[in-house]
Amino acid sequence: MDWYQTVFEVIDMRSFSNLWFWIMLAVIWSSASYFVIGVPFDLITRAGRHGGQAAEDLATLVRINVNRILYISSVSGLWLTGLGFFFLTILAILGFGYRMEFAQAVFLILMPLSGVAAVSVRTCHVIHNFDLQGDALRARLMFHRRITQVIGMFAIFVTAMWGMYQNLSLGVLGG
Repeated sequence: MDWYQTVFEVIDMRSFSNLWFWIMLAVIWSSASYFVIGVPFDLITRAGRHGGQAAEDLATLVRINVNRILYISSVSGLWLTGLGFFFLTILAILGFGYRMEFAQAVFLILMPLSGVAAVSVRTCHVIHNFDLQGDALRARLMFHRRITQVIGMFAIFVTAMWGMYQNLSLGVLGG
């Protein structure tokens, strides 16, 4: 028996019928909505409830992450955007043009995350330009989190519908 054949029999290499794909999708969107521009959500809520040192920690961490994201976007933002859409285009062509299921799965994960990245850069610009502090800063971070959650819900819904369509169209035995 061939080693590759054994591996492919033991591990389902189709993305949408693989449990690990769905676990990874849930973890990615859970992490994306928990870390708001790199700031943990519990720090945002703790700063709102208790203030004091938690509020100072929030302001410091937001300042560090905002400066880091704005620096990266100003230095290499165009290149990252171009390369990102280049790879997304390759994934879309391979996935939907050539019907490679793995490329479809990766595209359905990365495309909405690119939207979250764009919203994150925009949020960083707003925080930096208006020098948001205190309640206004927490409100902006909560707004960003809600936008990320809406994008994530829509992305999970579309991915689930496409995955069910793929699984039903290929049949139970993969034929």
